[in-house]
Amino acid sequence: MPTDVRCRVETDEASGVVRLTGVLDRSGVDVVRDGLLARLCGRPGPVVADLTGLRVTDPVAGGVFAEVRREVRDWPAADLLLCDPSGAVDGVPAWPTLDGARAGLAAAPTAAVHADLPPVVEAARQARQLVAEACDRWGLPELVEPACIAVTEMVNNVVAHARTAMTVRLAPRDDTLRLAVRDHSPRRPAFAGPAPLDTVGGRGLLLIDTVARSWGSSLVPDGKVVWCVLHPDDEAAAHHG
Repeated sequence: MPTDVRCRVETDEASGVVRLTGVLDRSGVDVVRDGLLARLCGRPGPVVADLTGLRVTDPVAGGVFAEVRREVRDWPAADLLLCDPSGAVDGVPAWPTLDGARAGLAAAPTAAVHADLPPVVEAARQARQLVAEACDRWGLPELVEPACIAVTEMVNNVVAHARTAMTVRLAPRDDTLRLAVRDHSPRRPAFAGPAPLDTVGGRGLLLIDTVARSWGSSLVPDGKVVWCVLHPDDEAAAHHG
């Protein structure tokens, strides 16, 4: 990290704590955002940002924490919590002590499964198997079919366009299923609505849009995360219709 950066981000790989030290003004926003997103997409589970050693000198810069939390709210098993003794940051659950924040971390849902896959055609089959086994484990049999459709299109998009290694991750939350594929290309998927009938291909994102309640993509350091949220009610309504 450059020596002139006033705000430093240090990740504790043995825990869900990311320590921020120094002074946070607008020049440090990108450093904080990238550091937190890198940790959140690197492994499942919520993260505590420890601000004990950080002085926030600009309220606009302090908004980066709420921004990151909004960005990851629909990722599988992801959330951002704060240890913020100053109480200067709004929009994120916070505790004045690190022990309190760790207790909040321990209480957060963390059930998740993932697989690291190469960019090959067989990856889609492996991803579908992961989805089917996880949905059976979590009692979500009605979501196997739509989740398999979504993950197939996400993985195939990586194979065809990103051509990098990928991580498939999914987790339950309440009665929904959160599904994401992380790759190492900054090229984001673009959805412009249904493809013309006389074109070949281009319908992958339409399929995701059809089976998912919501979906999107997030740029992260060294790539992106494409995610979607699946609801049993939507699948039941589709079969009823």
